[in-house]
Amino acid sequence: MQKYDTLILKSVFLGTLTRIAMKYFFTLVLLGASLFSWSQRKDTTTEEIAEIEARTAMSQVTMVQNLNTNNYDVKYHRLELNIDPAQPDISGDVTTYYEAKDDMSQITFELMNNMTVSQVEHHGNTLAFTQNSNDEVVITLPEVLNTGALDSLTISYSGTPLTSGFGYFEQTTHNGVPIVWTLSEPYGAKNWWPCKQDLIDKIDSIDVYLNTPRFYVPLNDEYVAVSNGLEQSQTIVGSNKITHFKHRYPIPAYLVAVAVTNYEVYSHTVPNNGNPFEIVNYVYPEDLSYAQSATPITVSIMELYSNLFEEYPFANEKYGHAQCGFGGGMEHTTVSFIGGFSRTLIAHELAHQWFGDKVTCGSWKDIWLNEGFATYLEGMVTENFDGEDLFRNWKQSKVNNITSLPYGSVYLSDADTLSVSRIFSSRLSYNKGAMVLHMLRKKVGETAFFQGMQDYLDAPELAYNFAKVEDYKSAMETASGQDLTEFFNDWLYNEGYPSYEVHWNQIGSQVNIQLLQTQSDPSVSFFEAPVPIRIVGTLGEVEDVLLDNISNGQYFSEAVGFIVDHLEFDPNVDLISKNNTVLLSTDENMLESAIKLYPNPISATLFLSVPEDVEVSEIQVFNTVGQLVFKRSTYDQSLSFQGLSSGMYFVELNTNRGKVFKKVLKK
Repeated sequence: MQKYDTLILKSVFLGTLTRIAMKYFFTLVLLGASLFSWSQRKDTTTEEIAEIEARTAMSQVTMVQNLNTNNYDVKYHRLELNIDPAQPDISGDVTTYYEAKDDMSQITFELMNNMTVSQVEHHGNTLAFTQNSNDEVVITLPEVLNTGALDSLTISYSGTPLTSGFGYFEQTTHNGVPIVWTLSEPYGAKNWWPCKQDLIDKIDSIDVYLNTPRFYVPLNDEYVAVSNGLEQSQTIVGSNKITHFKHRYPIPAYLVAVAVTNYEVYSHTVPNNGNPFEIVNYVYPEDLSYAQSATPITVSIMELYSNLFEEYPFANEKYGHAQCGFGGGMEHTTVSFIGGFSRTLIAHELAHQWFGDKVTCGSWKDIWLNEGFATYLEGMVTENFDGEDLFRNWKQSKVNNITSLPYGSVYLSDADTLSVSRIFSSRLSYNKGAMVLHMLRKKVGETAFFQGMQDYLDAPELAYNFAKVEDYKSAMETASGQDLTEFFNDWLYNEGYPSYEVHWNQIGSQVNIQLLQTQSDPSVSFFEAPVPIRIVGTLGEVEDVLLDNISNGQYFSEAVGFIVDHLEFDPNVDLISKNNTVLLSTDENMLESAIKLYPNPISATLFLSVPEDVEVSEIQVFNTVGQLVFKRSTYDQSLSFQGLSSGMYFVELNTNRGKVFKKVLKK
């Protein structure tokens, strides 16, 4: 960013913040206090997080990428904004540095058409522009900007942003004190500032200058402003205060955020292996005691994620929470806006700083890369902080929710992306997404899983950029050395879940197991997955095995040193499944179903199919009066019946699991 910082510093003039008069009228919306009180009463569930995030996106999600903004890359924004928490208005200047992707004679920004652009300035000169009903500001450049050239301009604007009643640019109160906050996911940024919002171009760097009243006069409380990155300064200008934040990491437009009210501010320090940084908490004064008791866990969660994956991606700046008036949270880069301080919510929004903010889903079809990952990291907090019993309960609750309906995939179709409830489905995008990630961990093993996660975060083409599901699949295949195509097809791209019927018996030291499977949805003919089985002895002995189940009716044999009492299916809930049964069987019946002879009837040649773990030492063929017709002392996959008379024959196979008899009809 050094080459842009020089240009940025030359063009920063604090005086520009006061040149546009603020326009005021008073509005009170009593939403924040009631929702926050609700969020204090209990821990936040994944379903509630998903509902909140769906509601924030409700009126914007059907928007698609604006192709008119494709001819340039945003390099830098300087937002110089005038905001009074007691008013629903905003005004200011947004300076943008951009690089031409093509020769361009005009440039388009997105801004709701109820907002008014008063001027576009370009190197001291004003430029012609139009605003249209497509929420565009179309600016005519003074001359053609050649491909690869860097230029800049400043848009001056004002207006009253449209509000969803739940974010974007929300002006309301808490405990009678005014507050303004923004929440732009997925396409709400244009409601309050001129920008380019898509999932292909991150802004390399931003500066945010917030010009606010210094005090809330009735209480003589000082207003505190919040935005992304590190606070650089507070400058008093008359009765106003200008707060400057600097953020020097790539960021999509929907993660740029501001908030202003009479916050109390306190910090926790993250040691970060000798390079400490602060977790800065901006909370309502009336909730200070509650917040101070709840937020210290953030340090422990931060250290857990850093140890499991990599250092916090924005460690040169800060992490923080800014309280605002809704019941969930939003993972704005370096500062999550949050309604309450439950551990689940803190864990979820912090997880997004890695999975969602550093690496961001490249389309709504890939929302799993944001929400499924953040949900699974909630579970990993339970696993590491609370132990295996509570982690098992966490997984069971997810599986119960996933299997409450027989259909549904994690990955979205094109049509799905037009439905807010489908994108933010707690059952599919969050819970099934989280459990698929857990199953992948079990499939590839601990070392490969965490190496793949780290490689995904660090890949030069993905780090601080956008990613698709196939990018993640590639990283995990490289780390594990496995082809994961079938796994992703079954569990991510297609629908439903399996139900298992487990047959078993014991002969000597061998426990023989057969896995039969049915599927809840026809989109998958068979779910490949590692199947966990616990073998329990009559004296309480336990042996856990993981069966790599790649075909229906597959036969397994495990050696144990004790008498088996029973088998338990998936005892730690590592598999998405439902309605499973375990049945004691006989070895003959199990071998009969596992060993195949075909075709039957035959004309000349008989073919044999035997499971890999069954060894055939001898094959004998008898006629109906018990006479030996021929035998083979080694295993052959085909037997010739050429020259034998028509009729019934009996094939005896001597195996390491006992004898198997099959009938064959010769035509």
